[in-house]
Amino acid sequence: MYVGRDMTELSMMSKTEWSDKELAFFHHSLQQMTPYLNSEGVSIHREIIEEIEHRGGLHREEADWNHGTRPKYD
Repeated sequence: MYVGRDMTELSMMSKTEWSDKELAFFHHSLQQMTPYLNSEGVSIHREIIEEIEHRGGLHREEADWNHGTRPKYD
């Protein structure tokens, strides 16, 4: 389960200030609802995707005993 700032708080911040876990969680959530999003939701999702791409994607360089190579947000 995601534990962190909600969309109300995050919407008042620049996407550059979001953590990788927040970007990953809300990207996944919005991706699941894509057919039902209005134009504002599509715009927010596009901004999240652009920020993820600007950061070079969401990945860890190497895995260890506690973490895989992809960030977990739940």
